This record gives sequence, structure tokens and C-alpha cells, in this order.
Amino acid sequence: MIEPPLPDLNREEGIGELRAGNLGLRIARTAGELDAAQALRYRVFYDELGAHPDETAARTGRDSDRYDAVADHLLVVDHDLGDGPDAVVGTYRLIRREAAETIGRFYSSDEYDISLIERFPGRVLELGRSCVDATYRGRAAMQLLWRGIAAYVFTHNIDLMFGCASLPGNDVDALAAELTYLHANHLAPPDIRMKALPERYVDMQRMDPAAIDGRQVLVSLPPLIKGYLRLGGFVGDGAVVDPQFNTTDVAVVVQTDLVTGKYYRHFEREREQKDRR
Repeated sequence: MIEPPLPDLNREEGIGELRAGNLGLRIARTAGELDAAQALRYRVFYDELGAHPDETAARTGRDSDRYDAVADHLLVVDHDLGDGPDAVVGTYRLIRREAAETIGRFYSSDEYDISLIERFPGRVLELGRSCVDATYRGRAAMQLLWRGIAAYVFTHNIDLMFGCASLPGNDVDALAAELTYLHANHLAPPDIRMKALPERYVDMQRMDPAAIDGRQVLVSLPPLIKGYLRLGGFVGDGAVVDPQFNTTDVAVVVQTDLVTGKYYRHFEREREQKDRR
């Protein structure tokens, strides 16, 4: 049976497939692949990490929302398991400004005032809903996802990417060291600094920064947040407690010249080869 393609919603052919051994990364192109990404998200967010499903999610076993239909979805596929939806072991959701405009807002606007990002003059990309199957949470899958993001940023000439990244749990005092460290050392410049909405704002400065062991905090931070920081990323002002997903969220923003720098020659060479065909 041939799977139907996803509707054309500002999508382009994009990045093709990247490979790392048995793992491949590509953009979801069929309804079955999108469904596989949503099923993986449900297993990780709800079954494993303790998020609280609404009636629809519990009934379908899928983590989904209206943004999925307008997003591009990076997929990590284990080719040893096949080439179809059953082989999807990682995913990351990417929403360009043009796609968000079809809905009227970005997903992060439920938690943060992103007006500065919306006024940013360059091309903007929102990242979210990142997860990897527990069996594949090693370096290979995460590096492949970052390579995919870099390729996507290069292909679509993205200037700024942003989104929400999560710390586990709703106890902000238990996360005092992490939140304080991020605020003290990685606060975004004022012109791109998102701020938590007033009714959801949680002060990140929860202890004396001088009392923090920075190395220990870095070890405890989730890999996704550490990945953003390695790229020179910043955090916004204020954390947000998300009871449904059992997380404490921070806004992250990355100016993408650092993302593509490592891969620029590789992607430029590929583009030149395509242009000659």
C-alpha cells in the first residue's frame, strides 16, 4: 500500500536524507510517518516521562496538536528496522514563520511573550516536540538530529531559531541551581529576550549564583539544553511550569550563524552539485 503524502503546506524538497551508519534522518513525507512521530512522542512524553494526556491523546495514543499539520517533522529512522513508519526512533518539530502564520501564532506564545522574535527582520524557525526512543539516546541519534537542524537552517536560510526546552518536573525549588545558572550565565540580549507571560512567570533567580557549582549543573542539564548552549544559545527571562507535561520550561533562542558554520562547506558543496545537474 502506498502511503498518501502530507498536504503541501509551504514545504520544499529540503534536505534529502542524512546517514550515520544504520540511522538516517529525513523530513516526514507521508501521513504514516507523521503518525509514527506522534506515537513516539506519546510513548516518551506520556508513558515514560509522566505527562497527563487529555481525552483525545489517551484514546489515540498520539501526542498531536494543530501545529503538526503545518510543521516539518525531522525523523530519525533505524534502517535495520526497515524504511517505513515502524522504523522511526526520533523526531523534532520545525515550524517556519510562514507556516505559523497559517495558524496565526507560534506554539511558544502560549507560554512566552515572543513579540521581539515576531518582529525580528530575518527568517525565523521555531523548534519543539523533540524526543528520541530510550534505546537510541546515545550520541549518534542526537548528533544526527543536530545535523538535520543545521541542514534545514542552511537550506531555508534561517537567521534565528527559538523554542521551549524542558527541565523534568514541576518543583522549581528542586531545579533552583539549574534555573539560576541559566539566568546568570546565558540570559539572552534584550533585543531577542523572550519573557514568560505574567500569569505564568516563574523567577529563575532562585539562589546565589556564587554558590553554584557550574560544572555539576552542566552535567545535570538535559542534553537538549546543553546542545543549545554549545551552539551559543541563550535563555529567556522567566521559567514556566507545565503541569500537563510534568516539566519546567525555559525559552531558548539561537542565532544560526553558529549552527551552520560547522557544516557550511559541506552543504554549500552539495548545493553546487545540485545546481550543476
